[in-house]
Amino acid sequence: MFGGKKKEEELDEFNIHVARHRPEELAKLAKTTKFTRKEIQLIYRGFKQECPTGMVDEDSFKNIFSQFFPQGDASQYAHYVFNTIKHNHTGKISFEDFLGILSKVSRGSVQEKLQWIFGLYDLNGDGLITKNEMLDVVTSIYEMLGRSTEPQVDEHSAKEHVEKIFHQIDANKDGVVTIDELVEWCSRDEQILQSLDTLDTVL
Repeated sequence: MFGGKKKEEELDEFNIHVARHRPEELAKLAKTTKFTRKEIQLIYRGFKQECPTGMVDEDSFKNIFSQFFPQGDASQYAHYVFNTIKHNHTGKISFEDFLGILSKVSRGSVQEKLQWIFGLYDLNGDGLITKNEMLDVVTSIYEMLGRSTEPQVDEHSAKEHVEKIFHQIDANKDGVVTIDELVEWCSRDEQILQSLDTLDTVL
């Protein structure tokens, strides 16, 4: 795929110096993710454009998110997503961190995608999703979509939606949702499985 001088130029472009962080070698990233070398280069160029230092803090992450959802407020949802990305308690995300989660969400198996979704809703990381946690995340999604939702969704509608979904997922009715319950519920819903598959076309 890559050859001679062209390959060297592309690798130089990928490994261009940044102020604080230099990404891992292209070949290593291609082995540890589900992207090709060419795809990684394209993703990196976009990442570098937004984050010239090679690292993203939460405020920058929120700004990037807001560009995709100008009609709403994406800050809270972006906060939740940011917290799902491993950043070693530095408060910043490296290109490797970003690429890893993008690979899992867009190219991962159904199980990997569901594990990420579970982690998104499990706000305190205790391995369980409460109704309040689900409501917080769902509310942030409605806030992010803003005026693009028809009809407009208010707080009461969000609560009703969460009540209905939570009741369906919580199979043993103990007031919390486990990863097994989420996987079981999603596996019975063809529409949900198809929506997970559409993430594969993100690139």
